[in-house]
Amino acid sequence: MANFLTQFTEDIKNNLPGYIAVTVTEVSSGVCYVSDSVKSNFDPEVASVFNLEVVKAKYNAIKALELTAGIQDILITLDSQIHIIDVSENGDYFIYLAVDSDQANLGMTRALLKKYKKDIKRNLQ
Repeated sequence: MANFLTQFTEDIKNNLPGYIAVTVTEVSSGVCYVSDSVKSNFDPEVASVFNLEVVKAKYNAIKALELTAGIQDILITLDSQIHIIDVSENGDYFIYLAVDSDQANLGMTRALLKKYKKDIKRNLQ
């Protein structure tokens, strides 16, 4: 698992323009399996803790509305950054990614995350 997460982090850093930070977190326990940031003042593990609450709140809203849909991703756009919370297909994990909005291509970013969601499901079971 460690080799996969190390390679995942390196691929994300090297292939996403505007990369700032990434984590992979387990939804049920809140355990952060990997975290990385290119900014010393940006703690992705702290961000991941708060984003876990966002994911749980969305699951509660889905349940309250009696929807049968699952979460694909949650997109948060800030003035200068894009934050994506990309939930695995089985809902067990999420990738949290922060990128600089001036440099990132949202379509490419989401396509790459979609690929990694499948890898995470396969490698973290």
